Amino acid sequence: MVWLIAKYAITAFMVVLISETAKRSDRLGGLLAALPLVTVLVLIWMKLEGQTQEKISAHAWYTFWYVVPTLPMFILFPFFYQRIGFWLTLLLSCVITVVLFALWALLLKRFGIVLL
Repeated sequence: MVWLIAKYAITAFMVVLISETAKRSDRLGGLLAALPLVTVLVLIWMKLEGQTQEKISAHAWYTFWYVVPTLPMFILFPFFYQRIGFWLTLLLSCVITVVLFALWALLLKRFGIVLL
């Protein structure tokens, strides 16, 4: 139980650190947010919890493929935000990401990479 609480605390600390940094510096906050810190933490948690090399490697492999369809959101978000406000932009960005993810999964399936 202590281990689970420690994982929550460290992970939450990283999110708060990034959001507080972003308040002071857009560039540094963006850089920290772009780093795969959560993925690195997950890989560390998996290793410390005794997951197999194959399981950890598979997690990294699938993370790569799941990240790709999320990238357009970062280009579209500033464009929409100026025009339709924050909440609608966030909703639209999420919908677009889900649609792109579904299309991406269909495309990758043709190449033998099954995400869904």
